[in-house]
Amino acid sequence: MNKLEKELAPTTFRTWFKDIKLINEYNNKLTIQVPMEIHKSILRETYGNLIEDTLFSITNENFEFNYITEAENLDTLTEINAELNENDTSFETNLNKDLNFDNFVVGSSNRLAYVSAMTVAQNPGKIHNPLFIYGKSGIGKTHLMHAIGNYIHQNTNKKVLYTTSDAYMTDFTGIADIKNLDNQIEYANNFKNKYRNVDVLIIDDIQFLANAEKTQQEFFNTFNDLQQSNKQLIISSDKSPNDLKKIEERLRSRFTWGLPVDIYPPDFELRVEIIKQKIKNTSLAGLMDNNVIEYIANSCTNDVRHLEGTINRLMAYTAMVVPEKIDVEFANAALNDYLNKNIYSENNIESIQKAVSDYYNITVEDLKGKKKSAKFTFPRQVAMYLSRMLTDESFPRIGLEFGGRDHSTVIHSINKIDSELNTNLDLKNDIENIKNNL
Repeated sequence: MNKLEKELAPTTFRTWFKDIKLINEYNNKLTIQVPMEIHKSILRETYGNLIEDTLFSITNENFEFNYITEAENLDTLTEINAELNENDTSFETNLNKDLNFDNFVVGSSNRLAYVSAMTVAQNPGKIHNPLFIYGKSGIGKTHLMHAIGNYIHQNTNKKVLYTTSDAYMTDFTGIADIKNLDNQIEYANNFKNKYRNVDVLIIDDIQFLANAEKTQQEFFNTFNDLQQSNKQLIISSDKSPNDLKKIEERLRSRFTWGLPVDIYPPDFELRVEIIKQKIKNTSLAGLMDNNVIEYIANSCTNDVRHLEGTINRLMAYTAMVVPEKIDVEFANAALNDYLNKNIYSENNIESIQKAVSDYYNITVEDLKGKKKSAKFTFPRQVAMYLSRMLTDESFPRIGLEFGGRDHSTVIHSINKIDSELNTNLDLKNDIENIKNNL
């Protein structure tokens, strides 16, 4: 590593090599743990030859490289331990230790879910049982579930198990694949012990049990067994319990026994805070100013995973170019083919007002005026929302451009549109059409 550090720029070394670990060496095959998925492709494709040549110059031997993340390493270790000792009494929680309450960024869109999760973590089996968290993909459901599990695991002696509905179904259907009756009975008993002999069962993406009638039947029995024993259940889905039409009614009704709580996509302020959290202690920290952070927050309006992908993209580009600072111009060049954000850089409130007024067949003066009928108030709210999403203007500045309205009115308008976008497909299409017109 010392030799590589001397040959690479400091930023490049810190970004791609500082946190990698040698996990195993066997028969000239090296298994190396990396922080994130993106490290795998960067180390193979960009620095593969350099790594091989450097190692050869030191050892005079050629090596094969296998890159894995920490989660994959944990899975591998679990499988190895199971093979070495089937009777081992140690218990694998399947929890990701990096997902906790401390690094979960809280905002208006997820505050209720966060508070509910903390309450369950501090009182497992006593309140909100089951806790049913729902919302679209990539907005923090899984993070919260792991955070609950990690809190309970670290602060009590309770047995916690995290799994996905897909893994649960695979385990269950494996019973039928065993032909020998005695082995089948043993497998079935092990299955029941695995999922029912726990204090906290966390099951992710329950919607994937749709149409799996036998697995639903088994989960119904598991649910009842745990619930009657005051064991905590935590379940997630991309839909509310009532919208899981392909899940049996008796299961759906049980999902509402405790507390169903939804998470919305992060608003602008929360996206800004998430970005700050994600770049902390990375090569981007100290190089990015607030304008770049707001540029990315305006660009990624869908989910947290989109934000993470954008940050990874910028990190990779930064490692190759090694700039002294990252400004909006640099970020735009790095993300040009990844984000469609020409709207952000080329339009201002005035152009947004014109596009919205044309789309809804009213005048710009109507948007700025005092008329309170829905024909004018709703387009006005849309225009304020777009002004916040597509520019870096402050709430007071936006209010000033809309007839001198105060910042609380602007915030209310933005939150109203942001919330309605979760359920109103027509509005979503309208927003996209206006963006295209811009």
